Amino acid sequence: MTDYQGKIYFISDIHLGAPALKNNREREKLFVAWLDDIKKDAAALFLMGDIFDYWFEYKTVVPRGFTRTLGKIAELADSGIPVHFFTGNHDVWVFDYLPSELGVHVHREEMRVNFSGKKFFLAHGDGLDPYDKGYHLLKKLFTNRFLQWLFSWLHPNLGVSLAHAWSKKSRLTKGMFVPFQGEEKEGLYLFAKSTLEDEEVDYFIFGHRHLLLDLPLGKNTRYINLGDWISHFSYGVFDGEKFELKTYKGPGESL
Repeated sequence: MTDYQGKIYFISDIHLGAPALKNNREREKLFVAWLDDIKKDAAALFLMGDIFDYWFEYKTVVPRGFTRTLGKIAELADSGIPVHFFTGNHDVWVFDYLPSELGVHVHREEMRVNFSGKKFFLAHGDGLDPYDKGYHLLKKLFTNRFLQWLFSWLHPNLGVSLAHAWSKKSRLTKGMFVPFQGEEKEGLYLFAKSTLEDEEVDYFIFGHRHLLLDLPLGKNTRYINLGDWISHFSYGVFDGEKFELKTYKGPGESL
């Protein structure tokens, strides 16, 4: 991957279309405004997973909605800004539509990349928690090609309804957020710590946990969780020298 000259933006967990939320249109408009603002100085954009609360592509059908978002992402990609899309646990079923129609680069696994001499470990974060055995099994089911093929035979109205019912029930029963568990119990933090035993990393960048965190890890490493666009409206930016977490208030804000 080419080292980018300029600001690199990171964002995750927009959860567009989440049935448990009542302000999806307002959140999408704010996200699109943010995309419009960053195009002025973005060298690259990393969408770090769960941009959509649910996404499944049939051969000839994609989920209804998200018109503003899809158009703006295509606009950024068409203007020459590389857009990288990491699949999350809610939008794992991205196949060829976003790359072919929007021009984004889709990543299904974690990525290690150097920017301005700094090594970044990038991932949505789902499936990396060594203690979350239940989700490890669930992810295997979600990513199984045969099971995906079987699901594709459901009528879209039924498939989307089932997915929304699952999402709504899960979020309403478990709550939107699980607080930070502490450095000795937080799964992603422990994963990053164990990774450092075998390789040097300057920044671990994760989504998934909906936490806004910037924690030291070792002498020269930082553990970053990007927050979300449900309560934090947060994002990360690396300008070639420093990485910052920020929150977005509205159009025209200084980034």
